[in-house]
Amino acid sequence: MSEPVRIRLHPLGRELALERGALLKDTLFAWGVEFPCGGRGLCKRCRVRVLEGSLPVTEADRQAFSDSELAAGWRLGCHARAEGPLTLEVGQWETAILADDTPFEFTPSEGLGIAVDVGTTTLVAQLVDLASGRVLGVRTALNPQAAFGADVMSRIEYALTPGGLIRLRDAIRSEVGRMAEELAAGRELRRVVLVGNTPMHHLFAGRDVEPLSHVPFQPKHDGLEMFQSNELGWGLDGNPPVFFLPCLGGFVGSDVLAGLLATRLLESDRLVGLMDLGTNGEIVFGSRAGAVCASAAAGPAFEGGRIRWGMRAATGAIAEVLLRDGRIECRVLGNTEPRGICGSGLVDAAAVALETGLLDERGRLLCNGEAWQLCPPVVLTQKDIRELQLAKAAIAAGVRIVLRRLGRRPEEVSRLYLAGAFGNYINRTSARRIGLLEFPEERIVPAGNTALLGAKMALFLIEQGTDVFEQVRRRVEHISLAADPDFQEIFVEQMLFTPA
Repeated sequence: MSEPVRIRLHPLGRELALERGALLKDTLFAWGVEFPCGGRGLCKRCRVRVLEGSLPVTEADRQAFSDSELAAGWRLGCHARAEGPLTLEVGQWETAILADDTPFEFTPSEGLGIAVDVGTTTLVAQLVDLASGRVLGVRTALNPQAAFGADVMSRIEYALTPGGLIRLRDAIRSEVGRMAEELAAGRELRRVVLVGNTPMHHLFAGRDVEPLSHVPFQPKHDGLEMFQSNELGWGLDGNPPVFFLPCLGGFVGSDVLAGLLATRLLESDRLVGLMDLGTNGEIVFGSRAGAVCASAAAGPAFEGGRIRWGMRAATGAIAEVLLRDGRIECRVLGNTEPRGICGSGLVDAAAVALETGLLDERGRLLCNGEAWQLCPPVVLTQKDIRELQLAKAAIAAGVRIVLRRLGRRPEEVSRLYLAGAFGNYINRTSARRIGLLEFPEERIVPAGNTALLGAKMALFLIEQGTDVFEQVRRRVEHISLAADPDFQEIFVEQMLFTPA
């Protein structure tokens, strides 16, 4: 057996021992290197720089980098292998993961439970005392499936390759199980409740995702999934049941169902909305009379995807762009040098560009040259603006169609809850300026991690029987935006950056 290869990571000061010939991708993800395209060499976001040692240039490297960049040591982390000792410069950052400490009403029970928000990018689990409702512990992690693709469509594509579904299933089950075991610490659990979007629901359960890969994106098995923890390979005392809550339909998953519980939308006398804006923007509007939901295929722009300098809302991301005394200022997460721009920063940048005349309402950049030098080295290109337009138009059109299905108008919405990290960071003024949200600012409320809060509430509600979640599903109508005959026309109208 050959000696392991030593790999040093700068500036982390970490040294790793890898088997000779092993792909670096399998190790680098845990140390902050992202693989948004799933390791296909398309995005360059996994780039690393060789400081010491030798890393042969691959054909993928030649296509990704210029001769000067190759000479400077840049390589694609997704294609590199550990053939000899190396010192690599890697760009590591911390990711903001939303937990939850919101108080809620509950009927006391006995024992302990764990609630888990299975996000596409991040995982967060909380240990809950079912007698008091107190959170006794929290664990957070990156979703290990992200090493196979940053967005859900990349993972669905990977799941359809030979063995792909099993690898994705085992990766997420193993990580959630590890978190649960750490939280339980040998104590007996009554139950575990998981929520997530439809692809996460299917990939955790090992369900066929082929129906989610094409129109009309209707899953065959989107109901409640139940396992015993030992079936999943988890070492939890008492072998507690594990529930993955049902989806509402299409790409509207159990994270949104949990959000309905958290916001009490179905108990409201007035019209209320809940939106989670990401690659697939989930939209719900309704009241105690019932609700309508839909999923808008916004693309990954709100999460920094397909943007030249795009990245998640993490250290080094431009998260806010301001106009002060005629000068453009950028706020970078972590108060460090900018590494890229996240979704909230992109929305701000477009709003500022509209105000300063650098961008017209048709989405045309009016600055000199091919790109707008926002905050060196970060630039925005015409293609970046088009990606934002597509995302904005999909969401705005979806809102119009859902409200029309209810026979209601935007001005009748009493409150709009914005869930998730993007909703937590987004500037409401900027969102209204570009026409993304057309509701009065005072009615738009950042709601935090409603999925996790709803999952904790479900730990108690499940005492009433699992049919309680089916009752919620029956009160929510899911509609397909792609099947609406007016969607394309409304979508084109909403491509304009017309202020609310």
